[in-house]
Amino acid sequence: MTDPGRTPSPVTVNDHPAIVDVPGGKVIAEHVGRVATGDTAMSIAHMKAPPGWDEPAQTPAFDEVTLVISGSVVVEHDDGRVEVTAGQSVRTRAGQRVRYSVGPDGAEYVAICAPAFDPETVNREDAS
Repeated sequence: MTDPGRTPSPVTVNDHPAIVDVPGGKVIAEHVGRVATGDTAMSIAHMKAPPGWDEPAQTPAFDEVTLVISGSVVVEHDDGRVEVTAGQSVRTRAGQRVRYSVGPDGAEYVAICAPAFDPETVNREDAS
């Protein structure tokens, strides 16, 4: 975070992302966002999810771009299902109901959210 009385540098290197452990063994390394830098306009996180990882459906109040580095990410939505593999990306729009999971080899991917990811605006459905 920057000192409120100081003008931030136009170039900032972050080599210490905020690590967020989530249920199911997925690890989130947030480089930009509410936790890592206090940014609310966007968030960028490097994710690693083990085989079999999934999460409840959600209707986020932010757009999200997911860029898959390895493995695959499955996105279920009201019109069907799409599997996104290494080298591909997928964009989901705010207000769209989606459910993320990973393929049999797990996945490594980068998620970019605008505005920034916020647990209060992800609107996850009850896991039961």
